Amino acid sequence: MQTATVTQWLLASDPSIKWQVMRDLLDMPESDWGEERKRIDTEGWGKRLFSFQDEDGQWAGGAFAPKDATMEEFKEDRQPFTGTAFVLTELRDMGLEPDSALMKKTVELTRLSCIWEHDKEKFWDGEVEECINGRLVADGSYFGVDMTHVVDRLLGTQLEDEGLLEYEKFKGGSAKSKAARAKGEEYLLTRNLFRRQSTGEVVKERYLQFRFPPRADYDILRAMDYFRTAASFDNTGPDSRLKEAAALIRARQTSNGQWVLDRDDRGRRWLDVNDGIGQPSKWITLRALRALRWWDDASS
Repeated sequence: MQTATVTQWLLASDPSIKWQVMRDLLDMPESDWGEERKRIDTEGWGKRLFSFQDEDGQWAGGAFAPKDATMEEFKEDRQPFTGTAFVLTELRDMGLEPDSALMKKTVELTRLSCIWEHDKEKFWDGEVEECINGRLVADGSYFGVDMTHVVDRLLGTQLEDEGLLEYEKFKGGSAKSKAARAKGEEYLLTRNLFRRQSTGEVVKERYLQFRFPPRADYDILRAMDYFRTAASFDNTGPDSRLKEAAALIRARQTSNGQWVLDRDDRGRRWLDVNDGIGQPSKWITLRALRALRWWDDASS
């Protein structure tokens, strides 16, 4: 499958993929991809997600987990992903316009209705677990919520870079938040994104396996896509220490020019956006192509 054919395969997709292909792979003007982006909450996956929304703005009656979640689901590695927090991250990954009417309504409703299961904290105030709060900062900042109060609490810990980057985009960041983001990026870069600094060994094999949605999982493709976004925001080029990760991502491309899904959720979810483990994934192919395009363009 030639590059043009792969691109056509990606364009024959949900609006949430199509608009990103138009912008990131085809360099089409915003007047074109912007119109496609507006269709996310009225067609396809975005519309379906909103169709499952509760009247009070939540999903499945819970912040992290659905209200009917059982301990057996978690013990058996069947964590459900239908709660409000995970849906908001999916909508951000889709690129839903932050100022869409449905999203504005959702933000205001969840201020009143949604509380964390840990200790009944208000949803947009965050809870105690750093990874959850890091993702919340990313989602809240993207959708126009001032997350300064959560960022200030987390600066004493290693907040995930994705959250800090979205916070900087929205609020400009502070000297402390910028330093924390730089520290997190350097941590990954000194390890080539996936190696132990002490021995050079691969930290975990699953860091080289791709999944989407990534949920709380880390892999080198997710990291490369992050560094691409950060470089665009910072107006910088790729760091040379990304070279090995770029080569590994390229090596995973199939003879048809696609990338396959390596891992997937076992628990409940609202949407199936892939065709199964081992099958070509449009989401992973999109992310891989644009990460490699960024790397190749800057390296040529």
